[in-house]
This record gives sequence, C-alpha cells and structure tokens, in this order.
Amino acid sequence: MVRSLWSGATGMMAQQVAVDTISNNIANVNTVGYKTSQNEFKSLLYQELQTKTTSAKGETKPIDSQVGLGVRSSSITTIFKQGAFLESGNESSVAIGGKGMFGVQRADGSVAYTRNGDFHFSVTTKGFALTDSDGNGVLDTKGKPIEITGEYTVNRLSIAQDGSISYPDKDNNPASIGVSIGMWQFHNPAGLTKLDSSLYQESAASGPPMNEATSNNLEKSIMVQGYLEGSNVQLADEMVNLIIAQRAYEANSRVITTSDTMMQQANQLKQ
Repeated sequence: MVRSLWSGATGMMAQQVAVDTISNNIANVNTVGYKTSQNEFKSLLYQELQTKTTSAKGETKPIDSQVGLGVRSSSITTIFKQGAFLESGNESSVAIGGKGMFGVQRADGSVAYTRNGDFHFSVTTKGFALTDSDGNGVLDTKGKPIEITGEYTVNRLSIAQDGSISYPDKDNNPASIGVSIGMWQFHNPAGLTKLDSSLYQESAASGPPMNEATSNNLEKSIMVQGYLEGSNVQLADEMVNLIIAQRAYEANSRVITTSDTMMQQANQLKQ
C-alpha cells in the first residue's frame, strides 16, 4: 500500500514540474528569440515481488513479478525550432534564419549566445558599440565586441545577409566597413546552459562553439535587418499540454486518496 502512495506522490511532483515548464513557455510566448522547453519523464526503480521460478505444479514461470516505484522528471529539453520573423521598426535589429546564434560579451567578461537580435548602438568614447537591450556587446566574427568609430552616422549603416556592416560610399552604394556580426553554432544546442534574457552559455554537453566564419563545413545562417525572430512557442499546443498535465496530476492525486481509503479500511478490520 505504501508503494502506491509513493508512486502517486512522485507522479504529482513530476506533473508539477511539467506545469511549471508549460507555464514558463506560455509566459514567454512574446519574448524575442525564446525557444520552447519540453519536459521528459522516466520511470523510477522497480521492486521485485517474485523471481522467475516454478509454480506449485512444477511449471516454469517465464517471467518474474516487478512493480514500479513511480516517475520523475528526467530532463527539460529546449526545442530550437525556427521562430517567425517579426518586423521591428529598428534598423539595428537582426533576425536569424538558420541554426546560428549571436555571441555577446556580458559585464563579467564571459561570453553568452542568443537568438535575440534586438540590437542597439550605444555611445562610447571611441564612437559607437553594437549592444543588446541589456548593454552586452555584440561580438564580431573574430569574437571581439563590435565598435564603430564616430566618423559614421549609425542610422545610415546597413547589415547584409552575411552579417557584414556597410556604409554608403560617395556614389551612395553600400560599402563594407570591414566589420561583420559573428555567428556561432553548436553540435548539441539543447545541451546549452540557460541564462536569463534568452541567453545561453556553452557547456560540456553542448560542445564548443563553432564560428561560421571559419568553419567551412557548416551551413551558413542568414541575417535579416529590421526584423526580429519571435518565440517559437505554439500557444495551442501548450494549452493542450497543460490540460494533459492537469488531468495526470488529478489522477495521481486520486491514487493517493484511494490508497489512503484502503489503509483506513484495513485498520478498521481490527476493531
């Protein structure tokens, strides 16, 4: 009887994690560059009630008797599916088409990666720096923060599909200024460590970042100026998953209630 109580409790805890994951997805349905998360489960240890043996008649039993001890959340996987392009009205915004990710340098000097291309030009002592909405410097193809001298007017800069930044020449034709926005890929992007603000950090599971500018065997991503990549959360799917998780939570709660009732009836037999 205790096994059923424990199994029901583990089921409720696992479904609570599922609801937490779904609620986080729904909360970020309008977050730029957000990638939806999916909860995965696994069964716990099995307890052997009877081994493979013979019956009272001497017949061989081909299988043993085992009962499971519940479930637990095994992982929360990030689904890196392409999101829709949304017009931003900001000419320094960039959306990614493909598997690449932007690199940004955080305040502590560490490097993080993101699909959020909501970039802005910030004034510096040397001119301008391309940063994200949190002020983190956007990295170029060499892994250094992008800085542009004050001789350029930032609202006339343009960004090509390969990430190169251009400025109109004397004939008003775009001419590269020798700076390109960097793009990186990972062998296992689902293994990246999640940070806040739709940022990700390299981990042992993700593998090292691969620079698209120096890795010839990678399928190059494209960048679209003036657009942002929206969240890939499908609200209808999340609502269905929420109903399923809620029903599973209620079912596990009913298991505990039923087990408790049976234990009360067993205790009453002594009276």
